Amino acid sequence: MTALAQQASADKAHIKLRGITMAYDDFIIQRDLSFDINHEDIFIIMGGSGCGKSTLLKLLIGLKTPATGDIEYDDINFWQSTQEEQTRIKQRFGVLFQSGALWSSMTLAENVALSIEEYTDLTAKQINEVVSYKLALVGLAGYEDFYPSEISGGMQKRAGLARAMALDPEILFFDEPSAGLDPISARRLDELILELRDSLKTTVVVVTHELASIFEIGNNSVFLDVETKTMIATGNPNKLRADCPEAKVREFLNRGVK
Repeated sequence: MTALAQQASADKAHIKLRGITMAYDDFIIQRDLSFDINHEDIFIIMGGSGCGKSTLLKLLIGLKTPATGDIEYDDINFWQSTQEEQTRIKQRFGVLFQSGALWSSMTLAENVALSIEEYTDLTAKQINEVVSYKLALVGLAGYEDFYPSEISGGMQKRAGLARAMALDPEILFFDEPSAGLDPISARRLDELILELRDSLKTTVVVVTHELASIFEIGNNSVFLDVETKTMIATGNPNKLRADCPEAKVREFLNRGVK
């Protein structure tokens, strides 16, 4: 790809949502969601409890169908694509769930190797090399043979991140990555997310309510309002904190500030 073509690709939104309504049967969770997530954004999905943050994440990774609306990945409409095309798109994703979701009966290396074994034709030696590299990227070199129960919560989150990165995803999705972590471990995870975005040029989508993380890593965001059941702000959270015309958003982003 030429430099000009690369720039044109970077200028296009990586993910587009248009007219999205999320619902469970007749119960509307959010309606009229339309926003862009750009290439190499660290995009924050935020809002009060029960506003639909995790449901939106499920839509984005293809686990739930929207009641109405479209989601596009590099101008390809996910829900209008064939099953094969949807599978190809999802193989570009890496997902870190809130719990880390590691298999307790498997070593860290075995956890990271699962998707590589399933979706590639690499030899066992090549897989071991990739696994060691991914664990080293998240600061876990030498921990290949450890089980999840033998490492700390922060290390489990990093191991989950290594597994999410196993297939070199274009887009990483995080569900409350700092949940259950002490402030130091949470800050280290935030720093790691920034380093990976900068070095691997990955687009990152994060569901979180943690203000420290929102301001440290987020450069773009959407705010879902539980009362009006729609988005009431989008943009850089550091700017929204001071300049958003919606009082609810300013209050959310300034909570705890005296």
